[in-house]
Amino acid sequence: MTLSLPQCSRTALVASLSLLTVGLAPGARAQNEPGHWAFQPATDAFSPKALLDLRSLNEKVAGQSGFVRRSADGSDFVLGNGQPVRFWAVDEYIQNVDSPDAVTHKARWLAKRGVNMVRVHSVLAPDAEGSKITDVRQGEIDRIWKLVAAMKKEGIYTTISPYWAIPVHVRASWGVPGGAQDAAALVFWDPTMQAGYRAWLRALYAPPNPYTDIPLAKDPAVAIIQLQNEDSMLFWTIQNIKGAQLTELCTLYGGWLTKKYGSLDAANAAWGGEHPGAGDFQDNQGDDPAGGRMGIYIVWHWTQPPTADYRGRRLADQLAFFGETMRKFNADMVSYLRNDLGCKQLVNPGNWRPADPIRLFDVERYSYTPGDVMGVNRYFNGVHEGPDNGWAIRPGDRFTNASVLSDPRGMPTNAKQVVGYPFIIPETEWVAPTAYQSEGPFLTAAYESLTGVDISYFFADGDVPEWQPPFAAPAGGWQPPTGKWQIATPMQLGQFPAAALTYRQGYVARGRPAVHEERSLDDLWQRRSPLIAEEGGFDPNRDAGDLPPRSAVKTGVNPLAFLVGPVEVKYGGDPARSTALDMTPYIDEAHKVVRSDTGQIRLNYGTGVCVVNAPKAQGAAGFLGKAGPLALGDVTIRSGNDYATVSVVSLDGLPIKTSHKLLVQVGTMARPTGWQDKDATWKSGDQTVTGKQVVSTGRNPWQIADADVTLTVRNHALKTATLLDANGEAVRSVPTTRAARAVTVKLPPDTLYLVLR
Repeated sequence: MTLSLPQCSRTALVASLSLLTVGLAPGARAQNEPGHWAFQPATDAFSPKALLDLRSLNEKVAGQSGFVRRSADGSDFVLGNGQPVRFWAVDEYIQNVDSPDAVTHKARWLAKRGVNMVRVHSVLAPDAEGSKITDVRQGEIDRIWKLVAAMKKEGIYTTISPYWAIPVHVRASWGVPGGAQDAAALVFWDPTMQAGYRAWLRALYAPPNPYTDIPLAKDPAVAIIQLQNEDSMLFWTIQNIKGAQLTELCTLYGGWLTKKYGSLDAANAAWGGEHPGAGDFQDNQGDDPAGGRMGIYIVWHWTQPPTADYRGRRLADQLAFFGETMRKFNADMVSYLRNDLGCKQLVNPGNWRPADPIRLFDVERYSYTPGDVMGVNRYFNGVHEGPDNGWAIRPGDRFTNASVLSDPRGMPTNAKQVVGYPFIIPETEWVAPTAYQSEGPFLTAAYESLTGVDISYFFADGDVPEWQPPFAAPAGGWQPPTGKWQIATPMQLGQFPAAALTYRQGYVARGRPAVHEERSLDDLWQRRSPLIAEEGGFDPNRDAGDLPPRSAVKTGVNPLAFLVGPVEVKYGGDPARSTALDMTPYIDEAHKVVRSDTGQIRLNYGTGVCVVNAPKAQGAAGFLGKAGPLALGDVTIRSGNDYATVSVVSLDGLPIKTSHKLLVQVGTMARPTGWQDKDATWKSGDQTVTGKQVVSTGRNPWQIADADVTLTVRNHALKTATLLDANGEAVRSVPTTRAARAVTVKLPPDTLYLVLR
């Protein structure tokens, strides 16, 4: 997913930092709707008197001790001085605003809320007719340079994603065989595309950044370089390859087979000696041994059960060829960055998923192994159907209010991590129009901590200097509600401080591996079943029917194991060394409860509630009203809200029971003023869906459901409660009561942040 607003919208967006009153008369304040409060924060002046400001968690300058590196075991990040570091991240677009002040302001604003990493996602390939393939969009490069410089000053590192094939259209003037065409997958094998790609990288990383006077290649504020975004030879888009490009790929395949078997006839004999017709292969390009080419089966065949016949053996070789081709591209580009451009940053080769996530995901990840960092883009969303549902929410759209707490197999952090590599999720979000978004940062912090997933980048912090309003342009403008792919909202970015503090300070413990799987490369090519798969469709009883014969674990593992502890895999290993915990103490399917192997996280997916109970961070997310009082180690939460997220986190690094300063953070649900929906049932394919239909998308600003929360904290040192505004500044004192060495506070309805001291 990518996001970039037209220039006309950018101009409107930076006309004022106070965008939440768009559609209101100058100086007007929206009224609170019944049971809600209007979210209309003042522009953040970064007052030194703020009681909540996490800027001090960041370094004074990003990269001040050198380049971010991998830890000794390869699985985590450390700073240049070897100090372990955790990153709380967003995908950032403020660089698209033609104002250096906007970028500077946003950097400070993000740092205050706990962010110490941003990802910039761009496309450098030229888009003009008649362009040369080695041309570049210099304006995009300048925006990246500007962003790196501004974020660096606030101790925020940058991840750079400079290429996404989907919006790139190959021009006839580029000289790529086959002429004008889509670019999906071409960069993995076509030498002309690769020459252009190298030129784009050189233009970005080699020249001095005019905002810092040093090249990005030499700047330790750039932590991670991504090679490309959301492209793979194992995804459905490979089936669009036709004509001269497919002929080129078939020729490369023929060369690969000749190297393996000695000749194409020997390869065909090894498969079983059949001679399929051209119609069996992609674009009707069949075998041509005399010409050194062999036909390519469409990727669909890999989604079918493996067989031991001619086609099955041939598909295994084709998969090995595709996997090794992607791996070679990644190795070549890592070498180019390191040796030709002098880049010292960590490299993440890719972040995509294959056509069959059960049988092909390990091949995809294996192709990334020449790099330093593994990754996958992962969102949580319900059903959303409408004419522009990929980017907009409009009246008449139908949707389901989805919570991952009732569908835990959809948790974005459910990732099988490759041993010896950090793991990142370069794009994540609880996607609108679901109203259950406040759980996202809470759950991300909890389960990243448990599993060791290293970074989740919330997608996306749009090109506004502070908060994102429901509507980014005046009524009648081109832009519908922008909440679809915007996270600078009170229920997502507004929930960052407690989540960022919890994760970055290590308040929730990492678990011991729930699953350790080792896979031979032959098992990958044969598409033998993994022990566990991170996609929700994996059935451990049905899909694990073709486990590697040497596997020490003879049955599939329940995918809820991702919520128990880390799940890891080693490629080129010995399947006999695979292990899995006995899940009986942790997974109770009868009562729909999953416990972490640390004992600090418990998720009841029947009720839809997750609780975190660690010495320095305690809280709950989900349908709290249905759950009743929640008694944690030092905190009891009573909530009348149908749905809410409540966090209590130490601000001074001491356990909650002895802390002298605690952050209380609350999220409920937010909708635009005047939003209306109604119950709806409709057919989607062969399924009947029960959900909602949008009647009106409303207007600015956000209306937040009142908090109905009472907290009791068992800490005899706490005496006062102070309500904070959205900028972390004191608003007013809140009454407390004390009894039995505990303090009780009824939170005001408009609580976002409150400090107990």
